[in-house]
Amino acid sequence: MNIKFLNGNGVKLLAAVLMVIDHIGMFFFPTLMWIRCIGRISLPLFAYMISEGCRYTKNKLKHISLLFGVALACQLVYFFVGNSLQMSILVTFTLSTLIIYAMQYFKYCLLAEEKMSKVLLSAVLFIGMVFLTYFLNSISFIGGIPFSIEYGFWGCMLPVFASIFDFRGLPQCPLSKWDNHFVRQLCFAIGLFLLCLTHYLFRDNVWQWFSLIALIPLACYNGQKGKLNLKYFFYIFYPAHLALFYIIAYFI
Repeated sequence: MNIKFLNGNGVKLLAAVLMVIDHIGMFFFPTLMWIRCIGRISLPLFAYMISEGCRYTKNKLKHISLLFGVALACQLVYFFVGNSLQMSILVTFTLSTLIIYAMQYFKYCLLAEEKMSKVLLSAVLFIGMVFLTYFLNSISFIGGIPFSIEYGFWGCMLPVFASIFDFRGLPQCPLSKWDNHFVRQLCFAIGLFLLCLTHYLFRDNVWQWFSLIALIPLACYNGQKGKLNLKYFFYIFYPAHLALFYIIAYFI
């Protein structure tokens, strides 16, 4: 029996359904924690597909520009409507994507045997992106307004774990043999465990452990995109369903 029956679209659609359930709980049933527990499964599914998107995209600039543009639009609405500086999951994944691309550039410079100055520069860029992400997640207030990035530093790093052994399109090296689905998921599982552990230790959030359930559907992921082109659907769906819930909650 072939358990790898989920393609990329299937994983994303499952994540979207779980996200909607989570946000229904957040907006309308905040005391029903079992709904929020179900929603914890959504983040790892989206995070893994972010790493897959970075792996297979043909236009990195277009990819990061689109993600950043939607994230910026959402944050502007949050700020001007609710005076909020709570960064959405799109900001989290924008930082993840920047770190992954910086890491890939470092790998390329190293494996392509570029000049040492270029290798060092790419290493500084990669390490700098990691430290910048850590610094941003250490900020609590900006101008007296509470500031936070959803899921914190380890949430930003989660897709990066799945990309550690990504050598697609890079010069061959001995580590390329580890570039397979099992190793990517194993690295991702380690990152997810660290996310759950830090949320439990530093935020007293025991509910985050439920996100480990996401490893089950990810084990069924076959590495294929799927026939339908749903790329832009998910960029629209996130802000659209939140806006709908805000309107409904306002009139209730």
